[in-house]
Amino acid sequence: MGPVSRRVSRLIGGWRTGLSRPVLILQAGNAVNAFGYGLVLPFEIIYLHQARGFSTSTAGLVLAATMGISAIATPPTGSLLDRYSARALVVAGSLASALGYAGFAFVEHPWQGFACSIVSGAGLGVAGTANRTLVVRLIRPEQRAAAFALNRVAGNFGIGAGATVGGFIVAATPQLGTFQRLYFFDAVTYAGFALIVLAAVPNPRADIAAAPTHGNGTGYRAVARDRPFLIVIAANVVLVVVGHTFFSNILPPFAKAHTPVGPAEIGIIILVNTAFVVIAQIPAVRLVARMRRTHAFAATSALFAVALLAVVPATVTHSELAATSVLAGVAIVLAIGEIAHILVLGPLVADMAPEHLLGRYLSLYTLTFTGSLALGPATGGLLLQTSPDAIWWGGALAALLAGAVLLKLGDRIPDPLRQAPAPSTVGTAPEAA
Repeated sequence: MGPVSRRVSRLIGGWRTGLSRPVLILQAGNAVNAFGYGLVLPFEIIYLHQARGFSTSTAGLVLAATMGISAIATPPTGSLLDRYSARALVVAGSLASALGYAGFAFVEHPWQGFACSIVSGAGLGVAGTANRTLVVRLIRPEQRAAAFALNRVAGNFGIGAGATVGGFIVAATPQLGTFQRLYFFDAVTYAGFALIVLAAVPNPRADIAAAPTHGNGTGYRAVARDRPFLIVIAANVVLVVVGHTFFSNILPPFAKAHTPVGPAEIGIIILVNTAFVVIAQIPAVRLVARMRRTHAFAATSALFAVALLAVVPATVTHSELAATSVLAGVAIVLAIGEIAHILVLGPLVADMAPEHLLGRYLSLYTLTFTGSLALGPATGGLLLQTSPDAIWWGGALAALLAGAVLLKLGDRIPDPLRQAPAPSTVGTAPEAA
């Protein structure tokens, strides 16, 4: 085998996950599902405003209702997942989303839009949490990092590809019928995903453990007694806000107003971030696995802080190329931090959860991302009006504080790199829940 062949073999080997065929099929279905969502994601307000005549504020409220209902549906879903089949809930949630997004193709009045938001949002909240729980129950603990990595790659690739294809379609034929077909195809991908899960993914119902009957509480009362877990969740909200949503939601308007870059350059910067995550996420599994979890969190926080502070120099140059280069560098550093963050956080939450509370733990994990999607733009939008530069130095400070809090947890959270105590007592206060 020649040197080129060896390099290709090593490159392909870096993408091998060792996951079972049902899990790979499930993640392929996630990619198709994300592709359908990506088709409509950039054009939802445009469609409701220009094609349906809603005011921009009403259109924004309709979309906000989708995420709001999704967040509301997440905790009850966690309770259901600790009693019933994750696969059944994935199917039910996906079909609800299919119905809701198909309905968007035919809305003519705001109340119809809000009705579709309620249905689709509930479906997203149920299916999203159930999907993660189903994956965790289909794999071994040592495979969790690879599974969460592949899930992120599938979602990023699907949404990116869908948004690109949708952009070309809308640019070619910007008509009502075009938007309707995009929404209908999105609905088809949700329904298709439900069929994939039914046909090709086994039901791990038998693995659900019975809840202990000791006196420390049950349900979310038991989760609330797990102090290390609550600290992880609170710190994660901070990291998602400053490291994920500030980049995706706040950097574009900030860059347009305070740097020489324009819309095309902003698109390139977002593409650099997304492409880096898609390419490097899975190969990074082995690298991050060599780090202690608290150290990986600290590294993530430091990367986020450096990247956020690096935004400020882009405001003092008058060169479009220089500003774009600086912000592309910011996108790459943030992507590296995102990769480490996801590879550590998801498996950690699954490891901290007692088996009978797995659904509730993962529902709160999901809720931190959903809630941060609302908290990040609200906080960043307020700072954009009052003190724009404070977004970046304030975000950097918040990231460092979150990293310090997580680092201080030390041996209070489970870590594969050290000899752990029995699973029933590792990092989980509520073993009797």
